[in-house]
Amino acid sequence: MSTSNSNTTPLRMTPNGGSGWGIIVDRDPHAGATLGRFLENRGMAVRVVSSVKEAETQFSIIEAENTEASPVGVAFIDGESGGPAELVGNLLKRHPWLAVVVLATYGNVPSAVAHLRAGAVDYLVRPLVDAELEITLDRALQHSTVRSENASLRGRLSSARVARRLIGHDPRMHRVYELVDAVAAGRSTVLMTGESGTGKSLIAHEIHARSPRHASPFVELSCGSIPETLLESELFGHVKGAFTGAHTDKVGRFLAADKGTIFLDEINSASPAMQLKLLRVIQERKFEPVGSSETVEVDVRVLLATNQPLEPLVAAGTFRQDLYYRINVVGIDVPPLRDRAADIPVLARAFLARQSAELGRQFVGFGEAAMQAMVAYAFPGNVRELQNVVERAAVICREPVIGVEYLPPHLTKPARVPSAADSESDWVPQTLEAAMREPERRIVLAALRANGWSRQKTAEQLGINRTTLYKKMRSLGLDAPDRLAG
Repeated sequence: MSTSNSNTTPLRMTPNGGSGWGIIVDRDPHAGATLGRFLENRGMAVRVVSSVKEAETQFSIIEAENTEASPVGVAFIDGESGGPAELVGNLLKRHPWLAVVVLATYGNVPSAVAHLRAGAVDYLVRPLVDAELEITLDRALQHSTVRSENASLRGRLSSARVARRLIGHDPRMHRVYELVDAVAAGRSTVLMTGESGTGKSLIAHEIHARSPRHASPFVELSCGSIPETLLESELFGHVKGAFTGAHTDKVGRFLAADKGTIFLDEINSASPAMQLKLLRVIQERKFEPVGSSETVEVDVRVLLATNQPLEPLVAAGTFRQDLYYRINVVGIDVPPLRDRAADIPVLARAFLARQSAELGRQFVGFGEAAMQAMVAYAFPGNVRELQNVVERAAVICREPVIGVEYLPPHLTKPARVPSAADSESDWVPQTLEAAMREPERRIVLAALRANGWSRQKTAEQLGINRTTLYKKMRSLGLDAPDRLAG
């Protein structure tokens, strides 16, 4: 679609399976057209207008053409064309599905703070850099998707209760649901503990969706995915010139989450120095951007997650005790999938229904052998691995029923389990713990050797954390490779 058409002609189209809507408010038609082409190349339906009043007409048309579900869209508003920050807040009240990105010619920290507190997803200073714009666009579309889902749910329900997206019938998961219901309405800090892939991020989203902050930003960051040298800037932002490469001011995740919720995953990987900074911002809701002496205050709820128990880290002195007590106000322990195998059929069918909708194909379900293979498998990658298994099967299967042949080979060839006949003929009286010691030792040793004695890789493959692996190695006599020669 050309971005040079008349600004007075309303846009009447749907994204046709694209990324969503892009409305650009800019008095400079050339700058607007350039940004418009950038968005179009990423599958968005674009409209360039010169004022927020004209944009309002487009928003109304979009909403009228999306009556079954709230639309997904991003408004890029030039700071000079868009007016004061209060306008952003009013805009979001009228169109809760929208994500707003403010573009500034001469940006400054007070202006950025005002616009972000009003609800903008990001505040960019021109000239725009493609890489930075890509990141902002992805974040804005995710933000709009969440706001759109929330708006649609609120519209369909007569009560204020948000439809549950968590799935599972296991009693331990029911306990998780009860805790989510109990903590959602407050602002207490919540710490989720569980192995990677158990659904901690989804639980954090659910808490936010059920909270009074549901219409405000939900910002997520995995502390383990960001290098230590960049984590402080990512969380708290920085000012121009704070370090080499800091060519413009940057808004951090805490400020981006103002009035909403921030979810910090893999908090166990934060360094002691970062732990101290996090302790202050969680206690006081105040921080200073990197390179700035100006203190910024935020109103944000903090949710955290760890993929290994923090108590051993506190005992070892690698995790601050005061931070641990500060973040562990409400604890939610998410069980691994292998401990709730009865939930596997329920989850698998739900994932298949989602794939059916995304692929535009109809599946009856899983064959009996396929379902039995999935239930028997331990899923070291937990729910995330199950989701990937179902997605793979749905993509390659051309039949209404997914058979066992469409599952990955490692699911259909499980390790041999001793039979009843073996037990009766070869049984030597001993405790179950003693009987399992040697098989467990062989498994752990094989995994260590296959990974060159990398404890991190071995723990990930076995679906346990490194602390648990260390304990098993000591108890099984696997402390040093040179002891195991031959």
